[in-house]
Amino acid sequence: MSEPTKNRDLHGYVPDECPVALLLVDVINDLEFEGGEALLPHARRMAERIAALKRRLTGHGVPTIYANDNFGRWRSDFKSIVQHCLDDDVRGKPVAELLRPGEDDYFVLKPKYSGFYSTSLDVLLEYLGVRLLIIAGMATEMCVLFTAHDAFMRDYYLFVPGDCVASETPERASQALEQMRRVLEADISPSDKLDIRRLLALGAPHGGKHRQRASA
Repeated sequence: MSEPTKNRDLHGYVPDECPVALLLVDVINDLEFEGGEALLPHARRMAERIAALKRRLTGHGVPTIYANDNFGRWRSDFKSIVQHCLDDDVRGKPVAELLRPGEDDYFVLKPKYSGFYSTSLDVLLEYLGVRLLIIAGMATEMCVLFTAHDAFMRDYYLFVPGDCVASETPERASQALEQMRRVLEADISPSDKLDIRRLLALGAPHGGKHRQRASA
């Protein structure tokens, strides 16, 4: 009995194969929680940088994946979360407006801090042929760090641009970024220093081993 043919078309719009993916963690968020007010100004600056980076990556055929909390609402879906953040009077609306998903983007809903825990992210990345992840989002010391940790355990090349993450205080963000650089071997160079063509070459099979080669 022959093996079933794999369906290589997960969506129909974005590239079916790309060695690099942009993974946005919890960027669609109403910020209606304790500490959300302190986080908001940092999140807005983060969102501006991510939006610019996303445009650059999309121009090179790199897909974007939203790994977003479902806020414990097990009947929710991503579309309803996006609409809530865009249409209701919530703190996170300016961030959602900058980073609203496009038709070509992927998403997974996560129940815990990591984008990998109990989600379909592993399967999606396998289908796309991803070897290098650019992780951005919030909060740096929580969901971004946990997601980066799980990506490291799966042997992905890791980039966490230091200007594309946000925390309630700059100190928290800096400490988490330094841990990712030191322990997880992540490149934390600013987003405008990333050479996307080098990223694609590094992520390709036999593309190389040194993450720092993809930043100027």
